[in-house]
Amino acid sequence: MDEENIRKRKESQNGSTSNNVDSQTKDKQPAKATVLQKDVGLLSGICLIVGTMIGSGIFISPKAVLLYSGAVGPSLLIWAACGVLATMGALCYAELGTMITKSGGEYSYLSEAFGSLVAYLYSWTTVMVLKPSSLAIITLSFAEYASTPFYPGCTPPVIVTKCLAAAAIFLIVMVNCLSVKLANYVQNVFTLAKLFIILIIVVAGMVMLAQGNTENLSNAFEGSSMSVGAIGLAFYNGLWAYDGWNQLNFITEELKDPFRNLPLAIIIGIPLVSVCYVLVNVAYFTVLSPTELLLSPAVAVTFGDRVLYPLSWIVPLFVVFSTFGSANGSCFTAGRLAYVSGREGHMVKILSYISLKRYTPAPALIFNGILASIYIIPSDINTLINYFSFAQWGFYGLTALALIVMRYTRKELHRPVKVPIFMAGLMVLVSSYLVMAPIIDKPELEYLYCTIFIVSGLFLYYPFVHRKVNWARKIMRPITMHLQLLMEVVPPEKT
Repeated sequence: MDEENIRKRKESQNGSTSNNVDSQTKDKQPAKATVLQKDVGLLSGICLIVGTMIGSGIFISPKAVLLYSGAVGPSLLIWAACGVLATMGALCYAELGTMITKSGGEYSYLSEAFGSLVAYLYSWTTVMVLKPSSLAIITLSFAEYASTPFYPGCTPPVIVTKCLAAAAIFLIVMVNCLSVKLANYVQNVFTLAKLFIILIIVVAGMVMLAQGNTENLSNAFEGSSMSVGAIGLAFYNGLWAYDGWNQLNFITEELKDPFRNLPLAIIIGIPLVSVCYVLVNVAYFTVLSPTELLLSPAVAVTFGDRVLYPLSWIVPLFVVFSTFGSANGSCFTAGRLAYVSGREGHMVKILSYISLKRYTPAPALIFNGILASIYIIPSDINTLINYFSFAQWGFYGLTALALIVMRYTRKELHRPVKVPIFMAGLMVLVSSYLVMAPIIDKPELEYLYCTIFIVSGLFLYYPFVHRKVNWARKIMRPITMHLQLLMEVVPPEKT
């Protein structure tokens, strides 16, 4: 008995000793590095692409595409062509993203291919105008659909729409600042919601088609417009609905196994969206004539009233979900571009700081939200779309050209994905057409303003980025320190 008691006592002592060692080991485990964490998997990557692409565009752009193309047939062809073009562009970006595994999208690729100046002009234009104006456009669409049920028979007051858009921006920025995983969860949920409403619209359209509602699709090419500028503007609005195919490249550093998940998410996500868009447009034309579609204040809502009554209320509800999810994805990626630009010295340093507790680029996200709130003041969405597309497609073309250039200048880089070079060449040609055709056909002041704004970045680049003048550092140092203490953010650790 004594030997047995001694043995049990030793075992208990050994157990307590091992527990102490385990607890000490846990205490000594290193904390997470203060960098953006790899929290985005394949499903979240697909949802980011699909959820950002499917926003307000498919519910707004059908009118503009039909208006500029002039008939049902060319309109459907343009929607399909936009899907092919978006897929080709995304495949080029898959090569770039797996070759240069840095966040920031086009910024990182332009920097590698053409140097600091071109990358700076891109970040200057995109961080200051393109990304926040995109968020403003989407949230204004969200606000219009969300407020319409409360004002039956009339248009919601502009002040209500703008205040609701500002509230949506505030909520989205807050979610993205709190947690990357929370932002991904929100994106996944709202992506499923928008796929659900698209499925309902497509199935309803197929039922109507099976019942013989083919009148609007019979003589589909009557009245089509062949103007070069009109076709360019039709592509502008179609490609606006597809915009978002490059979003995953902005968060490459946060993507789990980017060599596998980046191209796979693109191959799954973008063809899925393309099929959805074409089928949704076919569904619209089974119920609405071209004239009715052009006169409709909200195409999807009118379709729901005709086909889904008395359950037509689900269409505007899910359109609200769709636009909110798209705005969340846009905000998520915009913050990463500002973060990378700040890290490389092309924006103020505070934008590159990370939340010490939540590992999110909070300053960059807040900055993007503030600019977007300013851009909701002008409420002409079509003007903003043209302004956005003109500059954005110029940079898409430059990025495709960067891929071609690096095939010859950076042959040593490992390329897990390698696309035929003619795809990049075609992207350059199409981008050049989309930039030049509308300007030649119908010059607008917006294009001149955009060009002036891009070039104006040079006046800031030389003293603040190239020369790095001391007085600017002296001014920014106390501001950065106070903002750092206020937001509890720190510079990212080098890994």
